[in-house]
Amino acid sequence: MMALDIIIAMKHELMIGFIIFLLLFWKIRTDEPNPSEVISVVNGLLLATVLLFLFGSKDVVLFNQMFKGNELILFQKSMLSLGMLIVSAISFAWLKNNKNFLEFYILLLSSLLGMFFMISSANMLMFYLGLELSTIPLAAAANFDLQKRKSSEAAMKLILSSAFSSALLLLGISFIYGSTGTLLFSELSVSLVENPLSIFAFILIFAGFAFKISAVPFHLWTADVYEGSPIPVTAFLSVVSKAAVTFVFVSVLFQVFQSLALTWTIAISLMAFLSIVIGNLFAIRQQNIKRFLAFSAIAQVGYILVAMLGFAEVAQSSIFFFLLIYLFSNLAAFGVIGIISEHTGKENIDDYKGFYQTNKFLSWVLAIGLFALAGVPPTAGFFGKFFLLMAGASKGNYILIIIAALNMVISFYYYLRIVKVIFMDSNENPIAKTEAGLIPNLALLLCMAGLIVLSVYGPIYEYIVSIVQPY
Repeated sequence: MMALDIIIAMKHELMIGFIIFLLLFWKIRTDEPNPSEVISVVNGLLLATVLLFLFGSKDVVLFNQMFKGNELILFQKSMLSLGMLIVSAISFAWLKNNKNFLEFYILLLSSLLGMFFMISSANMLMFYLGLELSTIPLAAAANFDLQKRKSSEAAMKLILSSAFSSALLLLGISFIYGSTGTLLFSELSVSLVENPLSIFAFILIFAGFAFKISAVPFHLWTADVYEGSPIPVTAFLSVVSKAAVTFVFVSVLFQVFQSLALTWTIAISLMAFLSIVIGNLFAIRQQNIKRFLAFSAIAQVGYILVAMLGFAEVAQSSIFFFLLIYLFSNLAAFGVIGIISEHTGKENIDDYKGFYQTNKFLSWVLAIGLFALAGVPPTAGFFGKFFLLMAGASKGNYILIIIAALNMVISFYYYLRIVKVIFMDSNENPIAKTEAGLIPNLALLLCMAGLIVLSVYGPIYEYIVSIVQPY
């Protein structure tokens, strides 16, 4: 294969590598860079990374099947790049006032680069290396507020849980290699047979993935890490990191472990039920809005797991479409929360009483984001969850579908509780009018536009269906 073909296949990785190199160059300069200029340049380059999607991709396999590329992988990478761009944009004020903003970008972009390699992996070893590259910088980023004890605690819990889950994954991969003699996804799919060793290896790998996506009962680190980390890191962890791991989880599940479908169907059914129910129950009693969104994310994972119980193509299409909706809705919520936290330091739900009196635009953005997360019709979130449930029902999992649907109704309570606080509860001293700035406002408008388009423009879902890879 010609060098030009390799460059085209790895255009996202090369672009992120170039941005990291540029940031390192700025870091070693003797004069202090202007934060606004650097952030604007980085945002421009991230936008260019997203637009690489327009140049298309052809199916390629490189480096002895270590790296693969196709149109679906291109879509996934562009989606993660879009998430990183929005996180950067909504965090403009926080980054501009932080003297270590270059290090912040280097850490998150290094993590994003690891996610790209993880998504393009066609080999268990390459997947593991990408996973580690995506995880270790996040632990450092979680501890970015060095003066806050909770931030250090969040980093410690994240690194310990990540180390434990990575150890389980690596042990499971070693058992898989020992029983099959290969690490290539294409060969594992035909050489893996159901026996006690392969089932045990799958359980280890499955537990590792469950830690990464915060599925119950491997979720115990999530709320503390979300609360203690800086909001931009929490937003990145909640959306970009979770989406990347879910992309790979779906691929590995249907491609590598299809022969163990009976085993993982039971495991996923139980984990989906627990994630939805426990996520909802704990979200109801939260007062800190970041912890609230943590348990909301756990419940959302449960709905994604429900979809995985359906036929492969239907499950993938619904999950990828839902994750795109989740990106816009969750980042809209985190964007508003981050802006208010940066200007006032307030992060409790009761602090938002009377918020609409002084911040009408931010109130509507937060409300629409919460409506989409709840799945209230006619928002895009409703269609996303509807497709997830229909995917799960494609194999007749009707009891679990009914439980999930009932829990959707329960979730309306705690999402709409925040909307009630914002619009209906009175407050003599509401949060003062907050000027977010041009770039954060544009990012929030992009999230709103994304949710509107996804709710009314069907060809986007049809496009996702068309690029899904059959297994």
